[in-house]
Amino acid sequence: MKIQKWYSLSVVFTMFFFGISNKTIAQNKTIKNDVFWNTKDGKPLNSQGGGIFKFPDPKTGKQKYYWYGVHYAEADQYRADPSVTHEKNNFEAVTCYSSTDLVNWTFEKNVLSKEEANKTGKTWVGRLGVAFIKEINKYAMFVQHGSEVLITLSDSPTGEFIWHQKINMEKMIGTSNTGDQTVFTDEDTGKSYLIYSYGKGRNRIYVSEIGMKDGKVNLLDCTEIFKGESREGNCMFKYKNRYYMYASNIYGWDGSFAYYLVADDIRGPYLPTNEMLITKGAEDDFAHVSQTGFFFSVKGSKQETIVYCGDRWADFAGNGLGYNQWCPMSFDGSVPYFNSLSAWDLDAKTGSWKVNKENNYVKNGSFEADRRHIPSPVKPVQIQLTGWASEVIEGNKISLDTLTSPVLNHFNTQAERKIVIGEKSLNISDKIDFKRKVFQVITSSPYVKLEDGLYTLTAKIRNSNGFDNLEVYAVSNDKKFQFIVKEENAEWKTIVINNIAIKGEKAEVGFLANGKAKSFCLVDDVSLVRSEK
Repeated sequence: MKIQKWYSLSVVFTMFFFGISNKTIAQNKTIKNDVFWNTKDGKPLNSQGGGIFKFPDPKTGKQKYYWYGVHYAEADQYRADPSVTHEKNNFEAVTCYSSTDLVNWTFEKNVLSKEEANKTGKTWVGRLGVAFIKEINKYAMFVQHGSEVLITLSDSPTGEFIWHQKINMEKMIGTSNTGDQTVFTDEDTGKSYLIYSYGKGRNRIYVSEIGMKDGKVNLLDCTEIFKGESREGNCMFKYKNRYYMYASNIYGWDGSFAYYLVADDIRGPYLPTNEMLITKGAEDDFAHVSQTGFFFSVKGSKQETIVYCGDRWADFAGNGLGYNQWCPMSFDGSVPYFNSLSAWDLDAKTGSWKVNKENNYVKNGSFEADRRHIPSPVKPVQIQLTGWASEVIEGNKISLDTLTSPVLNHFNTQAERKIVIGEKSLNISDKIDFKRKVFQVITSSPYVKLEDGLYTLTAKIRNSNGFDNLEVYAVSNDKKFQFIVKEENAEWKTIVINNIAIKGEKAEVGFLANGKAKSFCLVDDVSLVRSEK
């Protein structure tokens, strides 16, 4: 194995008074995850737990995308200071944004006010969606509202939504509330449906058609399409005449695998029967550190692209930057594939997409996918960090024995979170002398190619003394590019390795440590980005 010469390496020392950039992005044709989004005019975009729907513009009559979601007060607070995770959620409004290209968004207005939503008392206001009711020529918003479902109505997609009625789900499913919900509109039939789970335990999923009942907007029926493991974040899309039912684990605010079922009819049967599958491509970073939120379909002149819109509840989970994580889906026949990307370009006219040059090819680079200390003896029972392999050469074995096993991740302090992103980082340490290798192998997927060329590897580290060897490295085509850490770094430092030549669509990035007992190295915010234009 050849060692790349020292002059291709550089070290950039973190200046602590800079802190973490909020990384606000006004987007063009590029969708960038892991950042807080702005509207076209540069103002914060606040939309959580909602959905995107196509309605005619009230002024022009042309079809337009409307994005509805919740604005929580804590979203502003976390955006201003991501070092603090918030325990409470205070509803501000349901927002509405519009777009013609699904990338550049214009704020329309707060379409459901705090006063209207809380007119019977302050309560939880959560996941929601909007359907057009042709019988009365109005738009109906279905909202999780306390222990029931609130329906509000408006004359236009951007108008003020007014209280219509609350419905108690007890007679339909046995609980007054839904466990999580979204609205899905079948563009082929024009019918809309509420997709939701059982309110207690969430181990059942239902589909109900939305329509008129006794002169009121209501749910017309109830079909149970799943009964099994508890699920939340229930949502649906349709692709090539098949219905895909999606959901997440019951992980609170944290990220999850993206689970799915498939059916030829919206009311089922969904297969596999009562056994949801994990979407390929979503395993290495828990669906880009998100929960299933909703999907939208881009039917362009060249192709149809399904976009996964994940909710990252970072304000309440502290698991990174940005609240909306959007990734394109691919398909092998009827089998979906999740393309976990941090930057990609979408052309709404053609429906085509491509990887942006700023994409980070490292999965779970900020170590936020895992919700607990790893190894974890409780749900999810887990030995290794998601997306990373830790190989013990010498030292204690990694196991579920909490007395002897090394802990593979570190929970960052508030002070550290002003420098590094999120609550967690990689921890390389042991109670006894140790040698360890922590690494990730990056290759082309069936749909995203790791192009040959020059790349830059970046990582933030903080380490004690007591290491005989400590290095950051990348290997491709039997060439090794490395930086040797020769001294203690009591404060976080940014390591940059430039001009990494990747060939053969494969690279390994990682860390080698040969340390004395109780010495440690913390690592965070790892990225591998194309450096050529």
